[in-house]
Amino acid sequence: MTKFATLAATSAVGLALTASAALAGSHGAVSACLITKTDTNPFFVKMREGATAKAEELGIELKSFAGKIDGDHETQVQAIETCIADGAKGILLTASDTSSIVSAVTQAREAGLLVIALDTPLNPIDAADATFATDNFLAGELIGKWAAATLGDAAADAKIAMLDLAVSQPTVGVLRDQGFLQGFGIELGDPNKWGDETDPRIVGNDVTAGNEEGGRRAMENLLAKDPMINVVYTINEPAAAGAYEALKAIGREKDVLIVSVDGGCPGVQNVADGVIGATSQQYPLLMASLGIEAIAAWAKDGSKPENTPGKDFFDTGVALVTDTPVDGVESISVEEGMNLCWG
Repeated sequence: MTKFATLAATSAVGLALTASAALAGSHGAVSACLITKTDTNPFFVKMREGATAKAEELGIELKSFAGKIDGDHETQVQAIETCIADGAKGILLTASDTSSIVSAVTQAREAGLLVIALDTPLNPIDAADATFATDNFLAGELIGKWAAATLGDAAADAKIAMLDLAVSQPTVGVLRDQGFLQGFGIELGDPNKWGDETDPRIVGNDVTAGNEEGGRRAMENLLAKDPMINVVYTINEPAAAGAYEALKAIGREKDVLIVSVDGGCPGVQNVADGVIGATSQQYPLLMASLGIEAIAAWAKDGSKPENTPGKDFFDTGVALVTDTPVDGVESISVEEGMNLCWG
């Protein structure tokens, strides 16, 4: 077991014991809500599976909500209002608009609900009671370092396409983008936003909505700007798949390096198939199951989860997945990635 997995597993055991004790001593039904960005993205599907399984194990009533598309802020606000009205004990939330959602989150917390951000930190991060997430900056940094090392001397003349999430720049998108650029060796502008860098290697930024269609469209837009792009950063693996299709349409799928973040089983298979060069693997099932355990503990005695030491969130781990490792960048193989995908 890798170091990150051992840490996550150890933390999970501790939270599980707390949750079990909490539920054993609680009176009446405990209910919780899961609110994701969409219910179609495989990442959020797996998150829902993790939350559902843990809720059934602990006897918690779980209600799940999702936006119609990534970026559907209003539907998420309505879901929070419904959870408050229904008397839920807590909410697990992956916010589409990490700043605008804060007022609704504040309302929920004032009503006595525990609000845990999953995967995507709120802005500010302490607007939620806790955050269970990948270190998204590190996830980006790993693929950036890998891409630069893979190119070697050619990295100095790279032509980079940045396929981001949304124009609202939710925190998860900013962290991955900025981590990639730093890992690649590009000087950042304001680290709290993307798109203000001046390095001439960056062809441009476009947004994908985190789906395949958006990835294809964004890739086409940037190829129109510079058809000789040879490195593509993507916010997630569905966007990477779309970018690959756009490159394939012009016969360039073999000579462009695509990197991504997610580590879902289809994405890891795309690494095996050469669609993606490397991806940073996250663990959404773990995020969601730990979140349910935390809500159970909150229902019992008002206790809140603690952050990973030295961080302002609970780190659920990340690992670079590739079958072409490079010196100085720790990674796991595709075989290992398939064994771990979305635990």
